[in-house]
Amino acid sequence: MSNPIPSQESVRQVFIEDMEEGMSARLTRRLDEEAVRTFAALTGDVNPVHLDAAYAAETPFKRPIVHGMLTASLISAVLGTQLPGRGAIYVSQSIQFRAPVYVGDDVTAEVTVTAIDTRRRRVTFATRCLVGDKEVLRGEAVLIAPSRAQG
Repeated sequence: MSNPIPSQESVRQVFIEDMEEGMSARLTRRLDEEAVRTFAALTGDVNPVHLDAAYAAETPFKRPIVHGMLTASLISAVLGTQLPGRGAIYVSQSIQFRAPVYVGDDVTAEVTVTAIDTRRRRVTFATRCLVGDKEVLRGEAVLIAPSRAQG
């Protein structure tokens, strides 16, 4: 497997009191055929555009593409393991798919703090995924962040 499961010990925790606008985090993963097949098995989304090279060759993409939600799930990985990390609770996520991700692409997911509401413990993030320099996904996420005051 090209992307082993990280250990829980590697999960960071950034308290809302330590966050500032402009803080960011990122991770890169290769979304290979194994990842796509595993995602298809877990979700039941077996659309042949993701799994069948002959079928995909007849589409505008010309080859298999990664599920959009698999790509978007990398945003969740950054938020849940790096910033804010341990204790983060998703409230919302908007997503715009900008370009296809092809099976085998290395995808970088990036999040940047854009607003902090300390009273409500809400943090807003600009989110995006890149393949090389090309933005393939963008959006915005709102999370409840951990606080030292909450114990």
